[in-house]
Amino acid sequence: MTPPAPNPGVRLVRRVSSTRGFAKVAPRVVPALDRAVHRLTGGKVLLSAQLLPGVVLTARGARSGLPRRTPLACLPQERTGEGAPGSWVVAGSNFGREDHPAWTGNLLAHPEAVINWKGRDVPVTARLLRGAERDAAWRALLEFWPPYATYQARVDREIRLFRLVRR
Repeated sequence: MTPPAPNPGVRLVRRVSSTRGFAKVAPRVVPALDRAVHRLTGGKVLLSAQLLPGVVLTARGARSGLPRRTPLACLPQERTGEGAPGSWVVAGSNFGREDHPAWTGNLLAHPEAVINWKGRDVPVTARLLRGAERDAAWRALLEFWPPYATYQARVDREIRLFRLVRR
């Protein structure tokens, strides 16, 4: 089944988010703005989630062990009996920049984390996706947000994908 065509605003954001200029500016602006608005609204609003589903990931730092909060776009999957997502797929695209984002190293070192999903804290366990499972998740992500293909084409590393599963 083909997903519905995105509205003109989403098409514009897809085009802009695929540019190198966006990759230079966005990592400094988008997460900081998301964190501030999320904090000010008591976890009720995540600006980037107005375009894409999003979570705020709280994971322990790989070296420091301190909690690190990172707003992320996500692909909710595997619904529970109540209709809530049972897992989320997140991509360490780093806006198409060469290095893996720090949060992916944090999850590799400490897979037990918490996400804030629509204002509710959800304990999760992160699992790095590999092989056929990664391939299937990558295809779903590209259908969900095509700029991920541009990000991958821009870097030599394989973008890390994680499945965050409710604990």
